[in-house]
Amino acid sequence: MHRGAPHTVPGSRDDEGAAEQRRLGRRLGLICTVANLSGAVFVFVFLVAIAPGNRLPSGGALYTIAFSIYGLIVFPLEGWWADRSWRRTLAWVVEGRAPTPVERDATLRMPIQEATWSFLAWAGAAVLFPVFCLILEGRGALALRVGLTILDGGLVTCAVVYLFFERALRPVFARALAQDPPRARNSIGVRPRLLLTWTLGSAVPLAGLFLLPLSVGARNPDLAGAVIALASVGLLVGLLTTVVVARSVADPLEALQDAIARVADGQLDVRVAVNDGSEVGLLQAGVNQMVAGLRERHRLADLFGRHVGTEVARLALEQGSGLVSEQRDATVMFVDLIGSTALAEVLSPHQVVDTLNAFFDAVAGAVAAEGGWVNKFEGDGALCVFGAPADQPDHAARALRAARTLRDRLATLADAYPGIDAGIGVSSGTVVAGNVGTESRYEYTLIGGPVNEAARLTELSKGRPGRVIASSATVRRSGPEETNWIPLGTVALRGRSAPTAIHEPVRSREPVQ
Repeated sequence: MHRGAPHTVPGSRDDEGAAEQRRLGRRLGLICTVANLSGAVFVFVFLVAIAPGNRLPSGGALYTIAFSIYGLIVFPLEGWWADRSWRRTLAWVVEGRAPTPVERDATLRMPIQEATWSFLAWAGAAVLFPVFCLILEGRGALALRVGLTILDGGLVTCAVVYLFFERALRPVFARALAQDPPRARNSIGVRPRLLLTWTLGSAVPLAGLFLLPLSVGARNPDLAGAVIALASVGLLVGLLTTVVVARSVADPLEALQDAIARVADGQLDVRVAVNDGSEVGLLQAGVNQMVAGLRERHRLADLFGRHVGTEVARLALEQGSGLVSEQRDATVMFVDLIGSTALAEVLSPHQVVDTLNAFFDAVAGAVAAEGGWVNKFEGDGALCVFGAPADQPDHAARALRAARTLRDRLATLADAYPGIDAGIGVSSGTVVAGNVGTESRYEYTLIGGPVNEAARLTELSKGRPGRVIASSATVRRSGPEETNWIPLGTVALRGRSAPTAIHEPVRSREPVQ
């Protein structure tokens, strides 16, 4: 009854896969051999020496010979056939590739298929040996008992083969289902497995104990040996099958629990091995799909935040399709690169891109450090906002600190990127903030006087050594930050009827031009 290991596929290019198949074949063959041999020996000993009442003739040489001949012919034949099937089914393992849908389904059916083949061998014995007993003994009741005992032992043995086969093939199932997770149950589910465990550990032994008095009639022989044998089998088989089924359910659930805990900690690179074709496998695949959806949502949210700002992205996701337009008191900082046209003429395209990226990185870093966000990059300029869409009572002070910080960063960048320089304008007031566009394409932006004023102050700042100018209205509402700014007087800005009072940082004080 020993199974031969599957052979390497001729011309195989994957020696590691062939070795894995051989190791798996030896393990599966050992499971079948031990299970069938143990079951057959127990049934034979029970019928010859343990069963109460009329037994087979003690020491019956003919029964021993018949048992040996049947075992040496039928079980090796069944093993040879199963071995061929294993090699054919697991060819994809040898070739080191993903299985086709047909190969995947055949791999998942291996446990039930092997149990079926083993049962056919036992069913043949359950028919042949009662006939043999009837010919030798001439007693129909004895022949019937022999047939039922063999059939009972075969059912228990084949169920054990199935459970241990399914457990041994879990790593192969994981590879088979890695590329194409199950969408429907394609193996025995959790409920049938539990019922099978109960049948092997309780129902079969108890049924045997129940039928013992009925099978021996009124003679009331000693039943102690048969009771002990059946009870021992029930305890042993029940323990083994319960452990196997418990692990087949508990191990995947523990892996799922660990995966969910890691997802809760923010780890979205989690993936659970799908190694079961039942409801457990569907749950494993469902968790993987859920994590993939969360990972994609996180990626889109991150990309969305990079385009519109994290605060706008958060509010947009909370409020649905868009943000409600509203009037807000906010501060706008406009930044514009000086001499960008000249830079494009003297630098290579690659150097121009590097310079712009360094410039925008400095802008984004200085603004984010004060809790603001870059509303948009426009060519070689940037529109930065403080106080919208999130409330910031000290938005003016934040914007002024960001402007001074950015001025210092640009001065440092000029050492690495000669010629990099920018004008900075800051203005505060009431703006209209919200989505502008159509249903198919819109963007969150700000409209109002402070936006235009910040752009005009930026142009004016390009003629100042400090390169930063803020409206006096912004400086006056900045609290302690006001001490870092000095007045420059008033200027007439294009598009505004009244003069605008302006300030600049202290260390850049120069006569008004």
